[in-house]
Amino acid sequence: MTAALDHYHARMQRVLDHIDRHLDGDLDLDAMSSVAAFSKFHFHRQFKATFGLSLHRYVQLARMRQASKRLADGQGPSVTDIALDAGYETPDAFARAFRQRFAQSPSRFRKSPDWEPWLAAFGPLNSARSRIMQPTFTPDQVILREVAPTRVAIFEHRGDPETLDVTIQKFIAWRKAAGMSPKTHPVFNIWHTERRPANPADYRMELCVGIDADQFSDPADETVREGEIPGGRCAVLRVTGDTHNLEPAALYLYRDWLPASGEEMRDFPLYCQRFFLDAPEQGTAAELHLPLA
Repeated sequence: MTAALDHYHARMQRVLDHIDRHLDGDLDLDAMSSVAAFSKFHFHRQFKATFGLSLHRYVQLARMRQASKRLADGQGPSVTDIALDAGYETPDAFARAFRQRFAQSPSRFRKSPDWEPWLAAFGPLNSARSRIMQPTFTPDQVILREVAPTRVAIFEHRGDPETLDVTIQKFIAWRKAAGMSPKTHPVFNIWHTERRPANPADYRMELCVGIDADQFSDPADETVREGEIPGGRCAVLRVTGDTHNLEPAALYLYRDWLPASGEEMRDFPLYCQRFFLDAPEQGTAAELHLPLA
């Protein structure tokens, strides 16, 4: 069964690789089913079942990502040429789609890219790719670190994880309004439950941003409260690139690293700190912290 599944995933991976190399080519259902060597009458359902979004949506996002990276280069083709290469019939249609996804016009993005909405927009694309490309980890990637306590503003999400994106956008808007950039104020997630609890209503996690001693803004705001991530020893595992699904890294820490380490956990939940990479278009990084006794 495993060998058959690996072979199936390899055929699907071949499709993703082909799309990456031929974004300006013919990527319709007939062409992609042929690359995978699957029947075109079933391939659209197979693709969506495997990756969680349709072939058309995947190609659309991949082309938009390439177009936005070409814009961010600041040189080269005009916005019109980039729009046409991305498969849009007119620059206006491209501009509307671009503003809808990134809250910036193409010309403004070219001058001064806002990477936060850009990264959020490609969450479905990154999640699709990670479904058949599960990361692997080794003990030498886990570092034992003494962590200092961090005073934070906390924005809590309770309830169905399917609505988490709404809370994230509210948190980002609040943080920006308070003048807290991830480059100057560390950003954290604290998980109080598993990623998919049996009852979705039980899901709970906290979005946090580090604050200075005199910085807590608007304590009367009921959506945010002050708190602290305690200091102490932690096992730290760094993930780069696609950080939308950190469950494989968390499972590695709990299931593989911890039993073999002889360490004991401290009474504080698993949490992570999120970073922008030096080249933001390459994605983000996250460091998972497993608090130790």
